[in-house]
Amino acid sequence: MSNKIEQQTINNAVWNACDTFRGTVDAGQYKDYILIMLFLKYVSDTWNAKIEEYKKQFGDDTKRINRRMENERFIVPQGASFYDLVDKIQQTNLGEEFDIALAKLEDANKEKLDGVFRNISFNNEANLGKTKDRNKRLQHLLNDFNCENLKLTPDSVQEDVIGEAYMYLIEKFGSDAGKKAGEFYTPSAVSTLVAKLANAQSGYTIYDPTCGAGTLLVKTANEIESNNYSLYGQEVNGQTWAMCRMNMFLHNMDNADVHWGNTLSEPAILENDSLKQFDVVVANPPFSLDKWGAENASSDNFKRFWRGVPPKSKGDYAFISHMIESAKRQSGRAVVVVPHGVLFRGASEGKIRTSLIEENLLDAVIGLPAGMFTTAAIPVAIVIFDRSREQGGKNANRDDIMFIDASREFDGSKKQNRLTPEHINKIYDTYMNRTELEKYSRPVPISEIKENEYNLNIPRYIDTFEEEEEIDLDSVVAEIERLNKDMEEVNKEIARNCAELGIKSPV
Repeated sequence: MSNKIEQQTINNAVWNACDTFRGTVDAGQYKDYILIMLFLKYVSDTWNAKIEEYKKQFGDDTKRINRRMENERFIVPQGASFYDLVDKIQQTNLGEEFDIALAKLEDANKEKLDGVFRNISFNNEANLGKTKDRNKRLQHLLNDFNCENLKLTPDSVQEDVIGEAYMYLIEKFGSDAGKKAGEFYTPSAVSTLVAKLANAQSGYTIYDPTCGAGTLLVKTANEIESNNYSLYGQEVNGQTWAMCRMNMFLHNMDNADVHWGNTLSEPAILENDSLKQFDVVVANPPFSLDKWGAENASSDNFKRFWRGVPPKSKGDYAFISHMIESAKRQSGRAVVVVPHGVLFRGASEGKIRTSLIEENLLDAVIGLPAGMFTTAAIPVAIVIFDRSREQGGKNANRDDIMFIDASREFDGSKKQNRLTPEHINKIYDTYMNRTELEKYSRPVPISEIKENEYNLNIPRYIDTFEEEEEIDLDSVVAEIERLNKDMEEVNKEIARNCAELGIKSPV
């Protein structure tokens, strides 16, 4: 009989730990403390388990044990363990002890953890309250994680259970905690669909220029049947970048190259002073970002906006332009989640869209249901660009764009609409096979799109009109005549009754 702790047990335990903060601290703030605590518990339990394993092998040979421990994935020095904090649980400066422990852990693992904990303090009065309240919350947090069903050792949990618990928390914060906690989160079904549509293969390089907590990177990598891939990302929010780094470690993706910074103003992943190019680029950028940096775009060092500069109040095509220029020439693909306005807005956006279509880079437009995001009730789309369609690429002769209207097929049983695995597989199969399905999908010739002045609004190409039942006008007229006769008889009856009562008839 297996002694492994089930995924749901771990998920429930860590979600219940959130009760320490729920209702007293904003979810946009306490998510960081919970996620860091899960990470600290994981590395501490794994460290302790390894020490016990080597003690069984080498007995009291401390030097030999220490030499082995120096080669562990994460070094947990004295004073940096979760259990060191448990021992100090009654101290009056508990928040300060947390910060000291995390600093020690970071210093001992500079190559991996440098800067990961710099953006959050457990001694923060603004977030956690004054000293007395802060100590009480941190004591509860330690006790919540210091329980038997949260022993996060290799012997007690299945491979990747901790990573999946981390993803579970990210999803729960994103879907349950409102806008502030949802900004870094792509709904699970959407990220799964994007990952499948990216169609990454063994040996690929995968890049997300707005990687958030890393969900898209993890899921895209998980679609590959081997560990032969390379992950890259950039995230503008420091705390979210830290979460992404921990997420990569918890999924055993230690080599992921994730940078902190603004992708549009200071792209960090370069090669020979130019943008590094990737096999697959995936992203769910912030919708219609205002003040994205249009004033500097015309002098962009990386010449990303040569097709045109997007409007300063809507950065959608700025991210799209960056993604396309980051995809390998003649082979790279870019899959991006966008608001519908990207499909039809005019002015500079229309000019960029026209250029992308004329270059034969646009491969698919997929409409999704409204109400899938906590931060926006608007309908969204997934747009796929394929550089293998350009001259010299294997799909250079492709002369249509695949349109899929999946907006009407979803599970609406919860407060957010969502795609089921069946919906996701239907979209994926339809796209990959370029299948035409009535009122759902159609490969549209580019010539037809040109006739529509490069407008990509999905209803122009997918007819979802439902014919109403044909009305028999003769029957309707006959029914009206019958009702009129019945009304005449009713009026006569009312008049007779009124006469008998000696009152004036109302009809």
